[in-house]
Amino acid sequence: MDIILREHIDNLGRRGDIVKVATGYARNYLLPRKLALPVTEGNRRQIEHERKLGEVREAADKQAAEAFAASLGSVECVIARRVGEQDTLYGSVTAADIAECLATQQIDIDKRKIQLGEPIRQLGEFSIPVKVHREVTAQVALKVIKEVLDE
Repeated sequence: MDIILREHIDNLGRRGDIVKVATGYARNYLLPRKLALPVTEGNRRQIEHERKLGEVREAADKQAAEAFAASLGSVECVIARRVGEQDTLYGSVTAADIAECLATQQIDIDKRKIQLGEPIRQLGEFSIPVKVHREVTAQVALKVIKEVLDE
């Protein structure tokens, strides 16, 4: 049976693809869960229309993400941490710390979008990649400094 996929399905195809599957698989799984549609001319037009709308929406999202990434390029985040004898940090700077620092500057970014390979455990300046869109990554300047203790 030929069907049109409404969503991406692993090992089968992407949204909008026309694929041939077993009749039972289509009738008992894909069609009742609205993961696919039978191939008809009306359904083809509907899926093509949805695909065009999705492309327009995706292009607008990408353009907005690029503008946001450009504005993030001028942002500098300064985090103060306590240090030991040889200027080693007590603890580390994590993605959550960076997200919190950005939030103080009215920039709301989910900590999972901050691509920090491993926590930062030293003083210095770093360039941190932030994924603002699946195709757009911005760089945020991070400066880790000594915390000044008032005695």
